Amino acid sequence: MLGNLSSKLREAIDKVTGAGSVDKAVIEDLTRDIQRALLSADVDVSLVLEMSESIKKRASGELPTGLTRKEHLVKVVYEALTNIMGKTKSVIELKPKKILLAGLYGSGKTSTAAKLARFYQKKGLKPFLICCDTIRPAAFEQLQQLAKRIDVPFYGEKGEKDPSRVLKNALKEMRGDVIIVDSSGRNALDGDLIDEIKKLNQILGADERILVIPSDIGQAAKEQASAFHNALGISDVIVTKLDATAKGGGALTACNLTGAKVKFIAVGETPEDLQVYDPEKFVARLIGFPDLETLLEKARSVVDEKSAKKMITGDFTMSDFMTQIESMQKMGSMSQILDMAGLSKVAKKGNVDEQEAKMKRWKYAIHAMTTEERDNPEIVNSSRIRRIATGSGIKEAEVRELLANYSKIKKMMKQFNPKKRGGFGGLFRQFGMKF
Repeated sequence: MLGNLSSKLREAIDKVTGAGSVDKAVIEDLTRDIQRALLSADVDVSLVLEMSESIKKRASGELPTGLTRKEHLVKVVYEALTNIMGKTKSVIELKPKKILLAGLYGSGKTSTAAKLARFYQKKGLKPFLICCDTIRPAAFEQLQQLAKRIDVPFYGEKGEKDPSRVLKNALKEMRGDVIIVDSSGRNALDGDLIDEIKKLNQILGADERILVIPSDIGQAAKEQASAFHNALGISDVIVTKLDATAKGGGALTACNLTGAKVKFIAVGETPEDLQVYDPEKFVARLIGFPDLETLLEKARSVVDEKSAKKMITGDFTMSDFMTQIESMQKMGSMSQILDMAGLSKVAKKGNVDEQEAKMKRWKYAIHAMTTEERDNPEIVNSSRIRRIATGSGIKEAEVRELLANYSKIKKMMKQFNPKKRGGFGGLFRQFGMKF
């Protein structure tokens, strides 16, 4: 999984932050650890070696004003990773448009079409999904069901074999301002697929021709992106399955090498799991820095911004903690939320699903607390724990675990608070992070 790359990079960074000082040996060890992490993620060998030399050279150079040697080294690594992952994010134009999705079998085009529709729907636009995949069995039913799930108009013709005819009829029935066309795939980019996509593009007059690539193909993404671009003039790329592959780093860097712009990444299976690809934020999360902007954007859909900021800055009560537990269930999986907050270590190596089940039981304990205990959990002693456990119907050990996790999360949130002086505060400011 891509999480393996992240964990290895974070382990490498942790060695630096835990070192007494930064010398040549520390830099060499860090570079070697990063090399291993990237190679295990299927990143091109020559690219890894080139980046390694750059890190060594820059890390040993002049120290920028306002940074410690450790912070400078982390910043050098951050910028080197960002450079190979794509440098800058794409600009998403929120206006009426026609989008044609292309890709081979297994890329996830159909589910991506729904994710894309949901993205623009949340931005206030009116998407319209069209199924022009007349080859894959059940493609019609899948997109129809997804469209219904997100309440987006859909057009398709079950049993029709000519995708061009389907598209022409669909445009007559067009209802929306962002038209998203899901096309057929093949096992390889052959002449038939090229001809079919070109015809659809001519009929649609697509503003964006987006190639959908699964991240599990790793470095092969370079060849696929180049071939599709040469044949069809692909404008952007969406990389899917980044939540479940060991080759995600290879796919992203491969696309960058071709000059293809990765516009979105799919990080889960639901229509909500599509993110604008921002290399800077992506790398920051890979090495353990919080993605406050994305976290707040998700939080705004379920809680007010004031409540979300209280949680992020570590200035929250047990009642606030309970509110966030409830909100997390609406924002995504626990692992995704913790990762965006820079707190993936909280999940440890145990079962995250089990931890989420525990959090549901914790709410019973919080309900059994007095107002004073919720506002000041530090006063909860053994006798209070027994009373809370009895009142909530859960074990005393679980009440203690709730209190321990509350304190741990509060401490870690304060540690990563960009307003805090010391620590990585200066590094956050160097990255332009404001809060």
